[in-house]
Amino acid sequence: MNISYPKTRTSNQVDYLFGERVADPYRWLEGDVRESKDVAAWVQAQNDISGGYLNALTYRSEIKARLGMLWNYEKFTLPTKRGERCFFMHNTGLQSQFVLVVQEGERQPRMLLDPNSWSEDGATALAAYFPSPDGKFVAYQVQDGGSDWRTIKIVSVDTGEALSDRIDWVKFSGLSWKKDGSGFFYSRYPEPETGEAFQSLNHNQAVYFHAIGDDQPQDRLIYARAENPEHGFGAEVSSDGETLVITVWRGTDERYEVVLIDLSTLGAAPVELISGFESNYTYIATANNRHFFLTDSNAPRGRVVSTPVDDTVADWLEVIPESENVISGVSIVGGRLFATYMQDVKSAVLTFDLDGALIGDVTLPGVGTASGFGGEPEDTETFFGFESFNQPYTLYRFDVGTGDQKVFKQPDAPFNPDGFVVRQVFYPSKDGTEIPMFIAHRKDLDLSSAKPALLYGYGGFNVPLTPAFSVTRLQWMEMGGVYAVANIRGGGEYGKAWHDAGRLRNKQNAFDDFIAAGEYLIEKGVTSKDRLSIFGGSNGGLLVGAVVNQRPGLFAAAIPAVGVMDMLRFHKFTAGRFWTDDYGDPDEKEHFRNLYAYSPYHNINEGEDYPAVLITTADTDDRVVPGHSFKYAAALQAADIGDKPHLIRIETRAGHGAGKPTEKIIEEYADMWAFLAHHTELEPHLP
Repeated sequence: MNISYPKTRTSNQVDYLFGERVADPYRWLEGDVRESKDVAAWVQAQNDISGGYLNALTYRSEIKARLGMLWNYEKFTLPTKRGERCFFMHNTGLQSQFVLVVQEGERQPRMLLDPNSWSEDGATALAAYFPSPDGKFVAYQVQDGGSDWRTIKIVSVDTGEALSDRIDWVKFSGLSWKKDGSGFFYSRYPEPETGEAFQSLNHNQAVYFHAIGDDQPQDRLIYARAENPEHGFGAEVSSDGETLVITVWRGTDERYEVVLIDLSTLGAAPVELISGFESNYTYIATANNRHFFLTDSNAPRGRVVSTPVDDTVADWLEVIPESENVISGVSIVGGRLFATYMQDVKSAVLTFDLDGALIGDVTLPGVGTASGFGGEPEDTETFFGFESFNQPYTLYRFDVGTGDQKVFKQPDAPFNPDGFVVRQVFYPSKDGTEIPMFIAHRKDLDLSSAKPALLYGYGGFNVPLTPAFSVTRLQWMEMGGVYAVANIRGGGEYGKAWHDAGRLRNKQNAFDDFIAAGEYLIEKGVTSKDRLSIFGGSNGGLLVGAVVNQRPGLFAAAIPAVGVMDMLRFHKFTAGRFWTDDYGDPDEKEHFRNLYAYSPYHNINEGEDYPAVLITTADTDDRVVPGHSFKYAAALQAADIGDKPHLIRIETRAGHGAGKPTEKIIEEYADMWAFLAHHTELEPHLP
């Protein structure tokens, strides 16, 4: 199909960076769609073209209808227990947003907050909630249109009535209640200048205390570092209520400083427990007069340490030593440590006493991913969730004393998980490193000949891709496609060393690992070059853009979603400056050379036949600003790279992904799966 792309004007913008002449003809597309009529018109023109193409694809309407059927089942999130009250999120099936409910004892849950009533288009979401220690109030964060900005409000659990409290300009912050329930600690940024809220860099975050009933200007400043405007803060009240534990961060690396403030003394001076941003120190809880932390100091796969609460200088005692597996999370509940490990990317959970003696393991329902085990040190029960590629997320209640577990909430999904199989393989990358990969498909799929396959990856920021359930993934498999997840370097699957091996000047390893995954699937006959597609979002969008440039002939189709595509200017917008931990600083010569060599926007290969590409982004994404995708799309469309379509799909009133209403998700995946099916010759099996 011949496509007449909208004509995108160019400029003579050229930067001279470290002796290089770097053209940037589409810089004007970095403008905010809310502020620039030219950018808004370009977005509309692109959506007109891509919308017409996608709507005309064979099977698109059938895929959408089936996806709606698959999506229509009850879903739940992990509960938070306060006293006899249990709070969790619930969705009846196709609601735009999850609803917050409260269950008291054995009574039926009752609705407390319904975000579906907050906006006509369903794009206003309940981003997070935080019950007070006594369960009388819930402070919650509102997210509008997918933005990273949050507004904090409070609701009375007894009456269901909202209080007048409102806190604006909160971003990258949880909140933590004082034990007496009088108020909470949170972090926020100064109010941005007019017109700068969604693109300007985020500086000067500070910790505040909000007392219930006060107006925001009355909130008390607790901690800030005016001399270091790039620092950010997470504040948590210790489980004994005596200390405010402030975790100081300055980027995406898990390298923190830790500051303690005595809450029993008004105006107590901050005490710096950990300084230097050298290692991960994540606060777990306080028990037996000791603060417990998870750290990778002298332990790249993680260990648990503790220090006396009364010491102003850390006196570390090792509680759980490093093992061959990565510790992905630790909690203290019922006087026991629950440590969740990754064993070749699959979960295992061990319990220890507070001195580090092994008690036993938690029996999991299968091979997959466990999460949760939260609570307070004195609680007698906890909750955990379990999922895998073919197992929907199910919640379990766990009795700490007896070790008994029973299902708390189990979805009645409209599909048979036993109809799908998942296996794990290991394949060699370019340098010989063995890389794990999950491969999932219908149990009855005939693999004697190459099948359409979708390869997914991320490979950055120490994020592991563990087995997780997704309705959209299941639909791809149900349609007759193979779904593969490559656990490439740059992620956190094997700890700090695995992360380091795929970031900064080692970033090419991540691309090589992903390319090798595609080659493995082809070599083993799972798929072929004309039936292999790739997909990734955010850092994974960068991954897709980079490997398409490096090996365009290996893939039939590609979907780079909300990707970081201009590696020379990512640090100039919103949270982009934090990412220099993983990518390097483009303003430094050493990193500039490396970034320029793989930046998707700057390395499109004229004269090569590219796969079909469907770029996806959202007009109000203020995490990875959409200008990345806009510029990349314009450059692809202007290049001589073959006749396959190179389209961009731009969602409206949506951000980086969180808070997107169900209807928008279904529409988006109907477009993507129809696009991939068309370009990989998949004739969908649609029951």
